[in-house]
Amino acid sequence: MTDAEASPPKRIYSVSELGRALRNHLEKKTAGIEVCGDVTGLKGAESGHAYFALRDDQEEGSIDCVLYRSGPVRSRRLIVEGAKVIVSGRITFWAPRGRVQFVVESVRAAGRGALLEQLEKLKAKLLAEGLFAPSRKRRLPSDPRVIGVVTSGQGAALHDIVKVAFERGPARILLSPAPVQGAGAAAALVRALSKLLRHPEVDVVILGRGGGSQDDLAPFNEEELVRAVVASPVPIVSAVGHEVDTTLVDLAADVRAATPSQAAELVVADSRARTTKLELAAQRLTRSMERKLRDASQRTDELFGELELAEKVRLGQQKTHMQELSRRLSARHPTRVLRAFRLDVGQKLERMNHAMQMRVQRAKPMPSTLRLRLDQAIRSRLDVERSTVERRVTALEALSPLSVLTRGYAVVRKRAGRTLVRDATALAPGERLAIDFAQGTVVAEVVEVIPKPDEA
Repeated sequence: MTDAEASPPKRIYSVSELGRALRNHLEKKTAGIEVCGDVTGLKGAESGHAYFALRDDQEEGSIDCVLYRSGPVRSRRLIVEGAKVIVSGRITFWAPRGRVQFVVESVRAAGRGALLEQLEKLKAKLLAEGLFAPSRKRRLPSDPRVIGVVTSGQGAALHDIVKVAFERGPARILLSPAPVQGAGAAAALVRALSKLLRHPEVDVVILGRGGGSQDDLAPFNEEELVRAVVASPVPIVSAVGHEVDTTLVDLAADVRAATPSQAAELVVADSRARTTKLELAAQRLTRSMERKLRDASQRTDELFGELELAEKVRLGQQKTHMQELSRRLSARHPTRVLRAFRLDVGQKLERMNHAMQMRVQRAKPMPSTLRLRLDQAIRSRLDVERSTVERRVTALEALSPLSVLTRGYAVVRKRAGRTLVRDATALAPGERLAIDFAQGTVVAEVVEVIPKPDEA
C-alpha cells in the first residue's frame, strides 16, 4: 500500500463554499475590532445603507465600509465626508463581488479628518482674501457670443450642456477638454481654462463635471484652480453637479449651478420664452401707443375747440373795433365835414339876415335915403361875408383828399397799419397795400420797388 493510496483525497471547494469559508473566518476573527480613518467616497443607496471608504492619512491605504440602515442613528450622523472617525464592527467577505468589506456597527468621532481640516484652512484663507465676496460676483451676459466649456470631453456633463443649450436656442460652444478627477486634474483644468480665455469671443465659461464623491471633487478644491476662476476676465458658472457638497470653486465662481444642465439653462436664453416676452412687450407697447394716441387726439380736439372759440371771440372783438373805427372815420369824412360846415354857415347867415330884418323893422322910420343906404350896406356886408364863406369853402374843398381823388389821384396806405405811404423805398416786395380811389379801394401787393433816379 503506497503513501498516496493511504492519504485521504484533498477537498476541492467551490467558489461559493470558499466565499462562505472566508466570510465565516473573517467575521469570527475580527468581531468587535475598531479602525480609525478618514471618511471618503460617501454614497447613500436607495436601500438606506451608507457606503464609504476609510482612508489612512499617514500611509497609502483604504478599506471599503458599509453601515446598514439598521445601524444607530448617531453613527449615521457621524459619517460625514472628510471626517475622522473610529468605527467598530467586523470584516466580511462579499462573495457576489469578491470584495472584502468592513461592516460598521458603531461609530464615534475621532476629531476632524486631515483632509477636512486642510480644506477648512484653505477655505478660511481664501475667504479672508475676499475671493468669495458677493461684491465681486458678475452678472451673466444675456446673449453671449461664444460659451466656453471646461470639462471632460467624454463625460456626461458635456452631453447635458450641449443638449440643453441647443434645445433652448442657437448657441456657439467652444470646448477646452481636461480631466476632472485624479492626480494633476486641477493643473489640467487651469491650463484648459487659460487656453479657453485666450479666445476673444468667449463671453462666459461653464466649469464643472457630472457629480462624484468627495475624492472625485478634490480637484475643484485646489487653490490654483480657485485663483484661476477668480482671475477670469469673463463670468464663470460652476457646475460641479453635486448639490450636497460645496467645493471652493463653487464659492469662487460668479454663479453656481446645481447641475451642468442647469448651467446651460442659466447661460443660454430660451428663444421661445424670449419670443413670447418680446410679443408681450410689443402688445404692451401697442396698447400704450394707442392709449397715448387717443389721449393726444382728445387733447387736440379740446385745443382745437378752445382755439376756435378764442378765434371767434377775437374776430368778434376785431369786428366791433373795425365798426367803431369805420363809424369814427365816416364821421370825419371830408364830404360830411363840408356838408355840416355849409349847413352851419347857411343857418348862421339866415339867422343873421333874419335878425337884421327884424332890427330894421323895429327901428324908427328913416328917411328913404338912409333906408336905401342901410339896405345897400347890409347887402354889401352880406356879399362880403358870403364871398368870405365861399372862399373858405373853396379852400377847404381844395385841401380835401376827395377833391384830389376826383382828379385821378389815389391815396396809398399800408394794409397792416393803415399808414399813408409817402416814399416808395419804405416798401418791400410782397408787402400788401390798400389804394383808395374816389370810388372804392383796391388791395395790391408790391412786386418791385423802383427808387427815383438821382437828379443831375
